[in-house]
Formats: sequence, structure tokens, C-alpha cells
Amino acid sequence: MSYGFKIIVEGDYACFTRPELKVERVSYDVPPPGALEGMLKSIYWKPAIRYVIDRIIVFHPIDLMNIRRNEVKDKVLYSSVKNQMNGKGADPCIYTSESRSQRASMVLKNVRYGVAFHFELTGLRDEEESDAENKHYNILKRRLEKGQCFRTPCLGCSEFPVKKIQIVDAFDENEISDQIKAMGDVDLGFMSYRVSFADQGRPINGDWENPKFSDQASTIYYRPHMVNGVIDVERYREGLKC
Repeated sequence: MSYGFKIIVEGDYACFTRPELKVERVSYDVPPPGALEGMLKSIYWKPAIRYVIDRIIVFHPIDLMNIRRNEVKDKVLYSSVKNQMNGKGADPCIYTSESRSQRASMVLKNVRYGVAFHFELTGLRDEEESDAENKHYNILKRRLEKGQCFRTPCLGCSEFPVKKIQIVDAFDENEISDQIKAMGDVDLGFMSYRVSFADQGRPINGDWENPKFSDQASTIYYRPHMVNGVIDVERYREGLKC
């Protein structure tokens, strides 16, 4: 059994970076399901559940703009942090004046999406609880209604936070812009569906108290169509490719 929700998501900007373009960021025209799953995990997440995106509705016209941003090109090394904690004097800091790089980004602006999704039990952690589904459903519903989150939900990049999330009973497809409807049936090509990690959410050391997860991952792709502003993700999920 699965428990479903419908939400409206709005934001001033969004950037769902295409993985094939690495030097400059260029956004997909529409959000990949994996990006929306990540947004939902910012609201409520437990190892016992996984989110599944069923439909995406694009209400506003696809409006791209070009901006330039300062980005930090390096990452904090785990080994440096560990060495400093062990008193070996390593400096784990990144100094932006030395690591700053200016890059162009093609981002979306003034976005509004309808997202239909459900969650499923993963069989991890609290799988023995008979009322686990009801428990997670009620917690997620309450958090969506109250606008609660444990980290800021974002639209692709952390610099582009979600402005509003509203839970609804049904989508009003009459609110889809005429420009989107005029596009008809659009083949969106191969898009990232989500990133799949080799550990499947289970600690590779088998210890949930001090978990260690795998960094090995692969991107899964799918080829959806947007028909009059509606992407039936469930329909195209059968054609996933790694």
C-alpha cells in the first residue's frame, strides 16, 4: 500500500543541472524526479521510507536566464577533517579567495510546479511496526500543512530555495499557462531520473548507530514527454536506463 500527496511548489529561481554539461551549469527545462525527491527529504526523511514521484505539472512558461556566479571549485576533504580531529594539524578549511571561480549558469526563473507523489516502505529500521505507514503519513502531512522542514528545501541548487509549498487535494490544470499548453506533446529527451547509490540506503558497516555509507553511485535516466504541461512520470518509469 502507498500513501499519496499532491503539492504545489513555487520559487523565484531553479537550476536542475544537466550532468552532461560540467563546466557551466545549464538547467533542464523541467525538474527531474530525483531533484523533487531531494526537496521532499528536506521536509521529512527516514530510512524506512522512500519517495516516488508520479506526476509533474509545469504551470508557468519555461523562462531561462543567464547569470554569472562565484563558485568554490574545491571540496573539504574528509581526510583533512579526520586528521585535524586526531590532532595531526591538518587544515581542512577552504579559503574562497584562493578557490573562487566565476562561472556562467543558465537557470529557470519564476517556476511553479504541481507534484504528485507517494512514499513506500523500504523495509529498513522500523519495518516491524504494524502502523508504520500511518505514522509516516501523518507526520509528513502535518509537516507539509505547517510548512515545517529540517533544512531549507531547494529547487536544484541550495542557492535557489523554495518560496512556497502548498498541499492540495487536486490540481487545477486550467492554471497551466497558455504558452505551455501550446507546446503540445514535447519529447524532453533523456533526462536524469535520479542518482542511485550502491548501498541502497543501508550502512555498509551494518551499524545504524555509527553508519558508514558508500560513495559509489550511478545516474539513472528516463525519456519522458510533457503533454500539455503534464509529465506522467509513472508511465515513463518503465523505461529507466543506467
